[in-house]
Amino acid sequence: MSVSWSDRFEEHLEDAVLAHRGSSIVADLLSYHFGYGAYGPARRGKRLRPTLVVIAAQTEGCEIEAALDAAVAIEMVHNYSLIHDDIEDRDELRHGRPTLWARSGVPQALNAGDALCALAFLALANAGAHHTPGRVVRMIHALHRAHLTMCDGQSLDLQFEREAHVDLAAYTAMIAGKTAAIFAAAGELGALCAGADDAVASYRALGSAYGLAFQIADDVHGIWADEDATGKQRGVDIARRKWTYPVAWALSGPASAARTVVAEAYGRGEPLDRAEVDRVVDALDGLGAREAARRASAEHLALIERHPKGGVRDFLLRGDSPA
Repeated sequence: MSVSWSDRFEEHLEDAVLAHRGSSIVADLLSYHFGYGAYGPARRGKRLRPTLVVIAAQTEGCEIEAALDAAVAIEMVHNYSLIHDDIEDRDELRHGRPTLWARSGVPQALNAGDALCALAFLALANAGAHHTPGRVVRMIHALHRAHLTMCDGQSLDLQFEREAHVDLAAYTAMIAGKTAAIFAAAGELGALCAGADDAVASYRALGSAYGLAFQIADDVHGIWADEDATGKQRGVDIARRKWTYPVAWALSGPASAARTVVAEAYGRGEPLDRAEVDRVVDALDGLGAREAARRASAEHLALIERHPKGGVRDFLLRGDSPA
């Protein structure tokens, strides 16, 4: 029986994580985070970022084996960011169980996240078995650049929690870093794995467009979707005064009673209680913010629809919801 590329990827990822032979504490924390060994079954999620790497590479004629190290590296960087993001947002649950910091404390979780980031770039360096040193350096540069841009975006996200007003341009700049940068790198890495230098910019733009659409859709889910669909408490982003597309869009519009409800709630600079959250959601409904966000997400997806390569285009447009 042949092994699917996704199973081959999962084996490669697990091997790379479990290959750590340093601190047994770090090894245990990473096994817990991924659900390996005694902490199984593994928590796979949709693996959208590594899938984009592999499909972009395949679309440009690359063998799967030559793309696995890049796919593993980008999934590791993504998970490193999740570990740190859970700390910064004080999220105690992910996928229905305690997050790493909630289970083992902030210092150990920070250290494990840093170790995972290091393992990501070591994994990418292993791509030298399939690619020239120069090409591997370009891959490492692309992922480092995305990593730095993610940190820039996250700094804006954290800063915005203290701001009384954030406009749509500032919000878009934030998610272009926090979310879209790693999707852009996924497309870029796939093209680099295939040696498709002329297509690198196209795949980078493709990934970025998907990342923007993905984050706006995630904003909608965080406000209006059921807890079972999102894996997090409904309205928690509003309770924390996080700036999302529906909120930024609502406050960019003309004065109205509903807009005043949102503006006053976010202008106080304090967490919102359940009743205040409900009032803000009702006001957003009245303003049409959910529909506006869906239109904005669709505009980014329309850029993907025009991409000439069907395999990667079809993957990104098939309707996977954020997770």
